[in-house]
Amino acid sequence: MRFSAKAMMLFVLAFATLLVKSFPTFPAQTPQQKLDPTTANRVEEMLRRGYEEVQKKYFDRNYKGVDWDGKYKECDSKMKEITSLAQGYSLVAGLMMTLDDSHTFFMPPPRPVRVEYGFRLQMIGDRAFIAHVRPDTDADKKLHVGDEVVAYNRFTVNRDSLWKMTYYYGQLSPLQISDLILKSPDGQQRDEKVETKVQELPHNLNYTTNEGWKIIREQENIQHQLRQRHVESGDVMIWKMPIFKIDNDQVDHLFGIARKHKALILDLRENPGGAELTLQRMVGNVFDHEVKIADRVGRTESKPVVAKSRGKDAYAGKLVVLIDSRSASAAELFARVMQLEKRGTVVGDRSAGAVMEAKHYNESQSGNTGVINYGFSITEANLIMTDAKSLEHVGLVPDEVVLPTGRDLADGKDLALVRAAELAGLTLDPVQAGKLFPFEWLPMGTELATPGQ
Repeated sequence: MRFSAKAMMLFVLAFATLLVKSFPTFPAQTPQQKLDPTTANRVEEMLRRGYEEVQKKYFDRNYKGVDWDGKYKECDSKMKEITSLAQGYSLVAGLMMTLDDSHTFFMPPPRPVRVEYGFRLQMIGDRAFIAHVRPDTDADKKLHVGDEVVAYNRFTVNRDSLWKMTYYYGQLSPLQISDLILKSPDGQQRDEKVETKVQELPHNLNYTTNEGWKIIREQENIQHQLRQRHVESGDVMIWKMPIFKIDNDQVDHLFGIARKHKALILDLRENPGGAELTLQRMVGNVFDHEVKIADRVGRTESKPVVAKSRGKDAYAGKLVVLIDSRSASAAELFARVMQLEKRGTVVGDRSAGAVMEAKHYNESQSGNTGVINYGFSITEANLIMTDAKSLEHVGLVPDEVVLPTGRDLADGKDLALVRAAELAGLTLDPVQAGKLFPFEWLPMGTELATPGQ
């Protein structure tokens, strides 16, 4: 099973957050302290393991032209100067990010706290906006959906920087205060400092206690948030697909419902990708013949990724696919196949451009109080589509670009879905369209510390 970088971060980091209760982590450090020799050695070991994993498994033996040995030595020498875990983790992460690969990154050990920023950012076109604000948080008092983010912690937010900010502030060095310069839909600019909600976690967990049952419920909540949703209206089915991680029977069942309708709107917005097998089954359900999705170009060989048709059971109606800046990996591949094969119309915003194939490798170290867990995502193949191009760092431009304004967000209007519905032969009110699949927050304390997710 293969996951996009964002999908992998969603699952691995979510469950790492839950599992932190049963695993020890490094002690907290202040920026003024020098790391004790034992902790420093452990961080250096993480750096070395990342270097070696890439050496053995990265899809490009030439490391995309990067002097991999030289970069490792450079980072290793800087390890002697670190004074905090955040600095050490940043060096390990920085080494991996040298490859400029959306699917190759460091997964640091989980922290003994949960943090909730209270807001989520989203790129719309080339501008960043507040997309969601959590009720009953400091953000709820100061931020508004539809505010444009001019700067985030003094940095300009763009498509290239947002995921890096999300990764850094969410996993390497969480913030106590977020500093945002905002522009409201009416053009007024203001500076807001938003406090982060921090929840301390116990280091040890007994699953027979209430804490143990709470963890199980939290896992169930995550799965609930990732469920497939759909609505039917006349001759149109609208399917909200949050992730490519469902079994073939469920895929076939949903397409069975779609076959009762003349048109299907497949909403892949915010979908980070997922399993290759799900992607193949999805493509096979909309073609009456075998279709090549892409060529998987790995370290030693190239193999085609092919979807087998479901024949007479394939959906033959009109197809409209919705994407946005958070549609990644398998979501991008599906939409692009529809374009290349002229099977459907793609509507929305340019996709993430995070389309490689990677595996997650778990690592661990023995500590004085137990095992320290961390990991790496390593790209093992590039995916070259039938037009001989990769979507990595490029993304997919929809057939029809529909970008909501800050005012549209503030008013709860979903103009992209309205346009998709028009193409499918259905009339939707913009506000009602925005209510069809409402954003759902996980219970406080179980959300990822990722303001860009």
